[in-house]
Amino acid sequence: MAVTTVKSIPALGPIYAKAALPGGGGGSTLPDTQLRLAGHKIDRHDLLEYQRICGFNNSDVLPHTYPHVVGFPLQMQLMAGKGFPLPLMGLVHVENVITVHRQIRFDEALDITVSADNLRAHPKGTVVDLVTEVDVDGERVWEGRSTYLARGRGDADAERGEQPPAIPTGQAAAKWSLPGDLGRTYGLASGDINPIHMSAVTAKAMGFPQAIAHGMWTYARVLGAIGPVTSGPSTSHVWFKKPVLLPAKVDFVIDKSGDVVVAGLRSSRKPETEHLVLTLS
Repeated sequence: MAVTTVKSIPALGPIYAKAALPGGGGGSTLPDTQLRLAGHKIDRHDLLEYQRICGFNNSDVLPHTYPHVVGFPLQMQLMAGKGFPLPLMGLVHVENVITVHRQIRFDEALDITVSADNLRAHPKGTVVDLVTEVDVDGERVWEGRSTYLARGRGDADAERGEQPPAIPTGQAAAKWSLPGDLGRTYGLASGDINPIHMSAVTAKAMGFPQAIAHGMWTYARVLGAIGPVTSGPSTSHVWFKKPVLLPAKVDFVIDKSGDVVVAGLRSSRKPETEHLVLTLS
């Protein structure tokens, strides 16, 4: 696979603007290319702001999800390229798996590699995995696999992959009120300024009745509520279900009774509406 070196984290604004233009996608194969950014250093101010917004303790150790935020613009750059078979706008983030091999400090130089993998049929369209790998001095310290769905003509017989566990039931461990501007707040902290998150006006233009919370914020917020253990060696698998329309009131639910922690987020007003479920081991 060819490796393209990237000198710095790309800005997402121009990528979204390009993706909004007609065209994009096409073809049946993935680009035989990796994007690689070597020696990236974390801005500690940006890290502290992310920790605050997502409910993590202030720490010099990167939260479980933070390397995804750093690598996400590289994912977007790869998906916005001419050789990518799916149109970037309209892709739905449906799953994510993250493995933290060891704690990572903010002052370590990160080598980040992103590639696309496993383009395949899905009952609701086509899915693809974007793989992000983070190394420090040749040591693999973190890896993540993000699964995106392009809605369209699907294959009812397509393999659906690992299915999520049932969301924990019973009384909520916590209840959170999410403000209407959460999408803008998290978007500025993470760099993800997708219009569906920024305001009701821009979300409606994309087919949503209101702005929706970032899936990666809900994922991070749940992990932050589980505690600092998530920043050490661990693996999480999240399934995104219904989007959170902002403003919202949500319940955090958790079951620690088994070998694997199961946690989730549901609507406070309509508990049958499940926003996500994840496992942590």
